[in-house]
Amino acid sequence: MTIFSLDLGEIILREFTVEDASDIYRISNEPVVASFLPDWKSTMEQRLDWVTNYEIPANKDFLSAAEMADRHLKLGIIHKESGRFIGWCCSGIKDELPAPNREVMYAVSAEFTGRGYATLAVKGLSRYLFEEKKADILNAVALENNPASNRVIEKSGFQFLRTVVLDGENYNHYVMKK
Repeated sequence: MTIFSLDLGEIILREFTVEDASDIYRISNEPVVASFLPDWKSTMEQRLDWVTNYEIPANKDFLSAAEMADRHLKLGIIHKESGRFIGWCCSGIKDELPAPNREVMYAVSAEFTGRGYATLAVKGLSRYLFEEKKADILNAVALENNPASNRVIEKSGFQFLRTVVLDGENYNHYVMKK
């Protein structure tokens, strides 16, 4: 079975595999990641089920489809030198935003933050979506009280659009056009 990947120099973005479930579980339960991405928190059994039965099939569907439509793509961030799974960079529809509402989002393990990997991943996935999947506009959101995530989004080329309230919290909403 062919695994889709994007070589971005120090990191590789690649499709999730069943073997990634434990790393996704571990990272999603790190205190900082869990505080900013509570929807990713799970039990190990849930995570294994989600990766196996939903995320891997959804990735295959996204990659084989001519149109992105409302499909989702979830890629692991692999630290090339160590071969370790250090986070994820994903794209999907953010229903709470007005159309066109394709979002790019990410998370990186605390052990690997502050090294530019998140910015590299967001730039790489954005380039792929614009060039290969013909996206015209991408969105990103970050909590106002998450300065690191706001910096990553800005350094990746997104422009601040407005503040939005999602689930009762203030988020900065950014866009990037082709």
